[in-house]
This record gives sequence, C-alpha cells and structure tokens, in this order.
Amino acid sequence: MYLKTLNLRQFRNYQDQKVEFNAAKTILVGNNAQGKSNLLEAVELLATLRSHRMTRDRDLVQEGEALAQINATLERQTGVSDLTLTLRRNGRRSVALNGESIRRQMDFLGVLNAVQFSSLDLELVRGGPEGRRNWLDTLLIQLEPVYAHILQQYNHVLRQRNAFLKKTQDSAPSNQDSELAVWDAQLATTGTRVIRRRDRAIQRLAPIASAWHASISGSTEVLQIKYVPNIPLEDNQPEEVQQAFLAKIQQRAIAEMHQGTTLVGPHRDEVELTINQTPARQYGSQGQQRTLVLALKLAELQLIEEVVKEPPLLLLDDVLAELDLSRQNQLLDAIQDRFQTLITTTHLGSFDSQWLKSSQILFVKAGEIIPQV
Repeated sequence: MYLKTLNLRQFRNYQDQKVEFNAAKTILVGNNAQGKSNLLEAVELLATLRSHRMTRDRDLVQEGEALAQINATLERQTGVSDLTLTLRRNGRRSVALNGESIRRQMDFLGVLNAVQFSSLDLELVRGGPEGRRNWLDTLLIQLEPVYAHILQQYNHVLRQRNAFLKKTQDSAPSNQDSELAVWDAQLATTGTRVIRRRDRAIQRLAPIASAWHASISGSTEVLQIKYVPNIPLEDNQPEEVQQAFLAKIQQRAIAEMHQGTTLVGPHRDEVELTINQTPARQYGSQGQQRTLVLALKLAELQLIEEVVKEPPLLLLDDVLAELDLSRQNQLLDAIQDRFQTLITTTHLGSFDSQWLKSSQILFVKAGEIIPQV
C-alpha cells in the first residue's frame, strides 16, 4: 500500500497543508515542536481512528476552529481510495471513503494500515499494564477492524456496571442483585470476545517478535511474550471463558460492592514481556529494552503484512535518536524499500548517503512543509 497524498486542514498546527509523497521513504526534518509528529499522528488516525498522544478530539483541532480535517489518497492492490476524517471540537467525528459518508466507523478501518514507532513506545516495557493493553488493542483493530466495535461494546457495559456499583455501594443488598446479574452476564459476554481475540493475537505475534529479538540481539537473549488475562484461561473456547468470567465475578462480588468498581475483566489484563525469563522492566539496560520494543514493532509490521497481504506503512517518530548505531542499522535494513516509511528527525546525520539518495526529504517549520531543493 502506498500513501500518495495527505492534506491537513486546521489540524494541530497545520492551517491547510498538502503533501505529495514520491518515494518509498520520506524524511521529515525540523526542530522540535514544528509539526513533524503531528503529520505522523494524522496518518495514525486514518489507520486506527486512535491517537497515542491525545484522547480528546478537541485537542487535535486548531485553536479557534470548529473542526479539523485529514484527507488522504491511498493506492492499494485493489485500487485507489480517498479517505477523509473530520474531527469536531464539540461533537462526533465523521469519516468518508471515496467521498461517501460511512455510518459505521469500523467500516473505515482496515483501508489504511500503519505501524507507529515513537520514543513514547519505550513505555511499553517500563510503564504499567494499561499501555500494553492499548498497544495490543491498536494492533488488533488493524488485524480485524470488527474488534474496534467489540472493544467499544465491552467498555460501554463496563461503564454502566461501574455506575451501578457506585450507586449501590453503600446500600443494603436487595432487588439490586437481579439488575447486577444482568450487567454480570453482559460483561462476561462482551469481555469474553475481547479476551479471546487478544489471546489469539499474542499467540500469533509472540513467535515473530522472538525471532526478530534473537536476530537483533545476536541470539544472546530470549524474548517471551505472554498474555495474562484477568480471567483464568485454560482453554480459548467461548463457553469456558464465559463460565470462568462469571465464577470470578462471584469470587470478587464483596470486594466490588465495597470498592464500587468492577475488578474482573479484560480492562485489568497484562501482557508479560520477559527476557531470559526475567521481567523486561527489571531487566538490564535501556538498550536491551529498546531492542525489545524494536522487535515488537518489526513483528507488528510482519504480522499485519501476513494478515492483510500488503505491507503496511511504517511511521518512525524520532526513534533513530533513541537507538544506537547497530539497532538503527537493523531497523533500516529491515525496512529497505519494503515498507513505505515516514521518518521524523531533527537532523540528517543518522542516515547514510544511500538512504538519503533514495528518500524524499521535507523540511517542517511552524506547520509548513517545504520540499528540499
């Protein structure tokens, strides 16, 4: 797949900027806070309808404006698609494909696939479980777009159930038990769908990531990735998972009533990353943690390519500065011209002359993009 053009209107610090991509690799050069990452974020939003930097759409709309728009033309084996995402400061976002408005946003997902790798991704190893869950969910949305809808359903039930627990926190048990049982059943049904898909995705990703990790570390370290759901998962069969889910809810019922919040379900899952059987966050140097994240990202690229049968875009946001020379070379060698790649950097010193010769170089300054002359 090849991103041909990108047009940003009133998005972040871009007033009205069109970019035409004419090489497999595009290097965006500029000082910090000029808008390099914003451009990559726009592509990420088209791919996943999520931003790993912001949760609220109003933060993406230029100050003083009511809406922002991201428009792109994308070439795939099936033909050329025109994608439009409209973000509103105070209202729902809307999406259009080839000029036609799409009611269900999940039908927009899967048209453009992209893997984002930024310096923030190092938190995947060092940070808490929530970051790893978000990472896995974002990957899953690209592997099977219906997952966005499944996750939305689960989060909706979770919010409703939490509100009910909060409301009844201090009251004596009575006829509320029957209402809670309804929420329990819905939580178990929607949660089981999330758990099973997450488990399946990790089963597929783990061996690919381990192979990349062995290659990058010179086979000196063994990476293991394990999905650890909050529900005991003996067998990935829907009925068994659902029964285990309901049994665990029963176990934690008193604690949930006392705390007024849901303690059981995939919103409390963990993805365990271990190197040589030691938890990665406690293990070794920053360099080793970077190797792990690099292996994860290369595995994401490979898995998406296997599933969608086309190489996804790769978005590298200021990561070369975070990697030492040998890891930089591993990454650049793996990319070659196989993936269309957008790279942000503050200077061109990290690239050899061969790379620079085969790349489109754009300079970014205060929300304006100037091609190299």
